[in-house]
Amino acid sequence: MADGDDRAASPAPWRSPGFATAFIVMMLLGGMMITLAVRQLLVPVKTLARAAELFGRDVVNAQPLPETGPEEIATAARAFNTMAARIRRFVEDRTFLLTAIGHDLRTPITRLKLRAEYMEDDEQRAKMLADLDEMEAMVAATLAFGKDITTTEPLARLDLASLLRTLVDEAGDLDPERAETVDYQGPLHLPINARPLALKRALSNLITNALKYGDAARVRLHPPVKGTLRIEIEDDGPGIPVAEMERVFEPFHRLETSRNRETGGSGLGMSIARNIIRAHGGDIALANLAQGLRVSVTLPV
Repeated sequence: MADGDDRAASPAPWRSPGFATAFIVMMLLGGMMITLAVRQLLVPVKTLARAAELFGRDVVNAQPLPETGPEEIATAARAFNTMAARIRRFVEDRTFLLTAIGHDLRTPITRLKLRAEYMEDDEQRAKMLADLDEMEAMVAATLAFGKDITTTEPLARLDLASLLRTLVDEAGDLDPERAETVDYQGPLHLPINARPLALKRALSNLITNALKYGDAARVRLHPPVKGTLRIEIEDDGPGIPVAEMERVFEPFHRLETSRNRETGGSGLGMSIARNIIRAHGGDIALANLAQGLRVSVTLPV
């Protein structure tokens, strides 16, 4: 009987008046500790993802990961830095080779021009000089392309709306006959962080292409949505075949196959533009309209 009375006299823990409160407090504290632990474990993963994103935007100037923390994290950081260094050396070597060849070609081209001037056949002299002019222009474009890849221009605050209005006005001044087909619509001001000279060159290339090959350049700047803004440049040209949508961004690829620089350009304008926009963390997309082409540029704010 004594044992039975003792069991009856000692209540079960879950029947204690403070059990529910203590249980809730322990659950909340346990949940907070688990959440903090998971977040702490995910910090290196987020750092690695951020470093990979920055490296994808700017291979040359991306900063290495800190090789600190637990052994597993430090090992992953060292492996990432080694991979990044190898890719950086590969890009720099190829770019140096490209620019070196372009630079060295200038001297023989100049010599050939001088020799061509002494040719007696006027027709052949004119053809040779035209070919040499084309080679010289391609060399200049190649050097500019290499310079854009290795650019170290710092970020600065600029007014994108003012920049677009200026480019539209300049395009209209350069081609007065088509000035009425060049216009801008969008906000009066939109400050962003960007590399001013590089971004100006990219947008200028796109507007010039639209006016040159599409007889119009309607520029629309849309306000930012979820941290991303969009610029649309539409023309009235024939558009681009779907199979060529991606190839137009390849260096020296031209849709116009006559090799005439007056009608086909150097084939580097779109490549340079996309490299610059991607270095800013954005991208360029093309889409055919019922009549014309739409170039959409996205940039982070």
